[in-house]
Order: sequence, then C-alpha cells, then structure tokens
Amino acid sequence: MGSTSELGDFLRNRRGEVRPQDAGLAAHAPRRRVTGLRREELAMLAGVSVTYYTRLEQGRATSASDSVLAAIARALRLTDDETAHLKDLARPNALRQPPAERPEHASRSARQLLAAMTEVPALVLDRRNDILAWNPLGHALVAGHLDRRGPDQPATRPNLTRLLFLDEHFRTLYTDWNEEAQLAVASLRLTAGRHPDDRRLAELIGQLVIQNREFASRWARHPIRTCTSGVKHFQHPQVGTMELAFENLHIPGDCGQRIIAYSAEPRTPSEAALRLLGSLAAGPAAVTRRGTVPDTAHGTTSDAPVAPRLPR
Repeated sequence: MGSTSELGDFLRNRRGEVRPQDAGLAAHAPRRRVTGLRREELAMLAGVSVTYYTRLEQGRATSASDSVLAAIARALRLTDDETAHLKDLARPNALRQPPAERPEHASRSARQLLAAMTEVPALVLDRRNDILAWNPLGHALVAGHLDRRGPDQPATRPNLTRLLFLDEHFRTLYTDWNEEAQLAVASLRLTAGRHPDDRRLAELIGQLVIQNREFASRWARHPIRTCTSGVKHFQHPQVGTMELAFENLHIPGDCGQRIIAYSAEPRTPSEAALRLLGSLAAGPAAVTRRGTVPDTAHGTTSDAPVAPRLPR
C-alpha cells in the first residue's frame, strides 16, 4: 500500500478515463493508441512540464504545491473526494500521526450512548470498519447470525467490509449489493490514502484482494467516494424489506471512530419491520403469548408473524 505506487496507479487510471475531446483536445484517431489523455496532454492542460508531471506520476516528486495538484485535479475532472485523495497520495509526509498498533475499543461514553438508543440500530466503527460495539438492534440488523459478543474480541471482531465480500449471510442483506460493494471499496480507498502506514488496514486489503475477485477488480479501478449519510435498502432474513436512512456521526479526536445509526420513516412498513426486529432482539419477553408483537406507537398489536431467530 505504498503511497508512491498508489499515486501512479491513481493518476494513470484517471488519465485513462478522460477523453481528449472532453478536455477540449482534438482526438487523433485512428492512430491514437490510448483512449484517455497522454502524459504530455495532461501536463499541458495542468500547466506543468511533462518532465515534472512524469516525475509526479512515478512518485519521484514529493513536494507538489496545492496549486499544481489543484490544476491536475481540474484537468482530470476529479471530484472533491478524489482531489482530497490525490493530495493525500502526493504528500504522504503531511499525514496525521501514525496509527496505534494496539487494539482499539469503543469508549465507555460511546457504549452508554448506544445502550440508550433502544429503538435505533447503531454501531461504533473504527476507520477500518471494524465493529467496536453495537447495541442489540444494531447487532440484529447487520449480523444476527454472529455472536453478539464479537466486537469485544479484538482478534476476531467482525469487519463490515470483510463481511460484505466474504460472508454469504451478510451479502444477501442488501437489495443492491453492487452499490454497497462499490461504496465500500471507494471509501476504503480514501481511508487507505489517508493512512498509508496502517499495517492492519493493509492486511485487510490484502486479504480481500486475495480471497475475493470482485473486490480485487473493483480495487484495481481505484474508485474514490465518501458517504456520510443516505438510504440503504435491506432484505432482512427475519423481517423482510426495509428502507432505512443512515447517518455517520464522527467521534471527535484523532481516533477515526464513528457511530453509524439507522432509522425508518415514521408510519411506514419499514418502521413496522424495524419495530418487529427490535422485539425479536429484545427476546421472548417482548412478544405476546398470541405470537403478536406489541405496537408501541398505537397501543395495539400487529398480526405480523414472529420470525425465527437466526443461529449464532
């Protein structure tokens, strides 16, 4: 996960995606061998010398200024996320402090907050997407087939990205797995660019590249994207289809941890399904003897059948 080779891969990939005619250059087909921009064309568009740009792409120029990187980003039509990634790769010495090698844990206050969120699925994640803690509803939503105590065991704790690509139960949880996979790889690329010296992150990426062809193929395309909020569509094995909004709440400090919480639109089938899942996660005491689930919002009971609990 060396930053110099990553920088070269990223620039070559993005050069290949910009057609000369889209950049205002004449396409010299049919003798043109590449569909994207040549080095000299990109250098001209960015206003730098070909020699300097070549050194940058080869990782031999380590002091690129903000103005030069901004010019290259404009020439390549990079997004804000991609521009930030370019700067991370071009100036690795300006990155944050090296990551701690000791296992991370969710703070006591973060755990208390999760425990208080009784009607909202919530998890604490580190920057690698390791699950450091979850509340009962969060566990039931994303990984009911796993041991609830998993986050408390650093050596084997679950990781959302690893589950997405290597766990068949988790893979079927999302209605649009391809979109989830693309976002997971794109956000992991961004994190890897910011933390090139993170050994455990590099080990995770290496494992996924070796064990999953789909991950390796997506990783090679170098997607870059971050997503702090949005909507996810679930096909949950216990309660069926749910459309849940999510928010990533970053914990202050340099730890890189965040809380991700999910919620359903009020008075929708998704809210009813989430309420049913909460009753199942709470155990038999939350289910009436008639096999119905209390409707806490309206003081009635739902006729929805009680789904079987998944093995753990």
